[in-house]
Amino acid sequence: MGDHAITHCVPRLKKVVDGEQGGITEDVNWQGGGGFHFYKLGESIFDEEGKINPSVRFRTLAAHVWFTETHTPLEIRSKKASPLLGVHNGIAYYLLYNGILGDKSKDGGNVLTGKILASLPPYQGQKVIYGELTTFNSQRLARENIIFKQVPYDIKAR
Repeated sequence: MGDHAITHCVPRLKKVVDGEQGGITEDVNWQGGGGFHFYKLGESIFDEEGKINPSVRFRTLAAHVWFTETHTPLEIRSKKASPLLGVHNGIAYYLLYNGILGDKSKDGGNVLTGKILASLPPYQGQKVIYGELTTFNSQRLARENIIFKQVPYDIKAR
């Protein structure tokens, strides 16, 4: 993280791999070799106040939600994003965020309503649905086999 990773760490690691003589190289009889991987981190999902960073897009938040729920990486099988993230251990996970359902208005498609539920990819078992709000009461959620989690409050930073 930070420019020093590029300006200082990468050049030093390249020298170590190439066998440059310096530092403790002679003391440990280092001849060079090996390698390293350098990864650039994306935008932070949360801002300093713990709110979702406004620049975070659907796929990034979907991967985070999936991982925190399942402890497995999200496998994206299609170029077209879907509110159904996948099914894990018999539970379907959905995310209503950032106009995923095609309505790009500020509040479009992020509220779980009867119309929105009918438009989601179907799943007969337990469903966990993340969204801004729901119009369903607790009895309706139970009848539909839904655990509703509110964005951003139920999204865990760790």
